[in-house]
Amino acid sequence: MVEWTDSERAIINSIFSNLDYEEIGRKSLCRCLIVYPWTQRYFGGFGNLYNAETILCNPLIAAHGTKILHGLDRALKNMDDIKNTYAELSLLHSDKLHVDPDNFRLLADCLTVVIAAKMGPAFTVETQVAWQKFLSVVVSALGRQYH
Repeated sequence: MVEWTDSERAIINSIFSNLDYEEIGRKSLCRCLIVYPWTQRYFGGFGNLYNAETILCNPLIAAHGTKILHGLDRALKNMDDIKNTYAELSLLHSDKLHVDPDNFRLLADCLTVVIAAKMGPAFTVETQVAWQKFLSVVVSALGRQYH
């Protein structure tokens, strides 16, 4: 079990309270698919992902990015039990979708970049530490069934 300070909890809750799920979700997933093009193989049913422009304009990618961020709400609401909260989702991604677990980390990195850019100077060192701790726990929980 991960220990969270009151400050870390407050920072994570603050980030989520100001989050535009549609914008941040779309930008994060698009960034991941563009910067790490091998991650596109999991989105074959999403249509043309030929170049950055088609990815950025793809409504299915945008919707899935939003869905991913709403999925992070589960971690936010269950910060003391993230691993069990994501047990079924981990099983789905490992056994059915066969997603390389490293892709969770890549998406988390892209999400961090997008949020940092959106927050600007408010994305302090303390904010980054708490945010990356939160995402590392989520990434670990999603990769749990792979071990």
